[in-house]
Amino acid sequence: MNKTKIKKFLFSIEQIASLGYLFKWVVICLVLGIITGGISAFFLLSLEWATNWRESHLWVIALLPVGGFIIGLSYHLFGNSVVKGNNLLLEEFHSPKKIIPFRMAPLVLFGTILTHFFGGSAGREGTAVQIGGAVADRFTKVLKLSKRDRQIVLIAGISAGFASVFGTPLAGGIFALEVLVLGRIRLDAIIPSFMAAVFADYFCQFWNVPHTHYHIDLVPDMTPVNLLWSLLAGIIFGLVAMLFSKSTHFWSKLFNSKIKYPPLRPVIGGTILAIAIYFMGTTKYIGLGIPTIVDAFSTNLNSYDFLLKVLFTSFTLGAGFKGGEVTPLFFIGATLGNVLIWFIPLPMGLLAGMGFVAVFAGATNTPIACTIMGIELFGIESGVFIALACSTAYLFSGHSGVYSSQIIGSPKHSSLIREKGLHLSEVKNKRTPK
Repeated sequence: MNKTKIKKFLFSIEQIASLGYLFKWVVICLVLGIITGGISAFFLLSLEWATNWRESHLWVIALLPVGGFIIGLSYHLFGNSVVKGNNLLLEEFHSPKKIIPFRMAPLVLFGTILTHFFGGSAGREGTAVQIGGAVADRFTKVLKLSKRDRQIVLIAGISAGFASVFGTPLAGGIFALEVLVLGRIRLDAIIPSFMAAVFADYFCQFWNVPHTHYHIDLVPDMTPVNLLWSLLAGIIFGLVAMLFSKSTHFWSKLFNSKIKYPPLRPVIGGTILAIAIYFMGTTKYIGLGIPTIVDAFSTNLNSYDFLLKVLFTSFTLGAGFKGGEVTPLFFIGATLGNVLIWFIPLPMGLLAGMGFVAVFAGATNTPIACTIMGIELFGIESGVFIALACSTAYLFSGHSGVYSSQIIGSPKHSSLIREKGLHLSEVKNKRTPK
């Protein structure tokens, strides 16, 4: 057999193997997408109902400590193994120990709904990602997947949850590949990640669940001056992202150290939140805050809106309530961008859109996924501005983030961090001089 025939033979074998690989993951991702998309649809409709009911019956906010006790006791009795949430998914990806208990899904689902029903300030991404991860890991057990395939199916679960809850399949597919290791992307899982995102998004929309639409009215030309203004905005977005991450970890450590009985943490936190909401006389800074996010693109807002959302959300999550960080990060970024129009001469809608995704990029260390999300939500016209803001925010948020179990695969810069393989929670003790 000559070399030409050998090459053709090897080529045919490789493509046949690839076809088998593709078929396997189409089937897995289809089932995963149907289940995750359906659960996400139920979750989104439940959140809408909880928000509307709360806003029509504001007295229920006084029962926030009761809701906190129910959530805290549920996790204390049944959820000690899943209380780490998103960080548990990251830890199981990097250091597999045991299958993620399926109880993670119902616990975080109903814990998040209760948080919003009683008036906590939280998001939804963390919930969707945990549901996707818990569902996906069922395939590990049923199909007896290898270690590598288990990593891929966890990526697919994260992708499915993220894409379906936000209606952004491209960003969801990239987010799952990018979030696991800071500075690295797992391209060996790119096909399952995108397929799971597309299927889950489709089957969520199948139930006629609407997603919020945003619009940037005016996008100027990219000039050297506008490039510099974009970089300045990105620096500010990155610093605020770092503030949010550190605030969330601060409140969590404070509650854990001062209150030893876990169910009491959200009770104390809920009491403080309920009192604060009563005296402020507004519900603007609790829940998802989507109406304010929409207003940020076209209406002048208060200069302190983003700071209060940082405080309310970091305190809510730190006290032990459940939910994600991403939608509050959208609120923080959009309202911060709205304020930057005071001294950055870019259109209000553009600055709000840049902040919307850039603060998210800095807090989760996923600048590529956030750039793609910005393009999906706002259109390609703003893509260059979005990319500059996200990448700069990623750099200036430092080696911090809302996911303390993220591993540093490639440091953002080597002036302070040279060692790879650290968790973000270990960085502060590993800084080295240049």
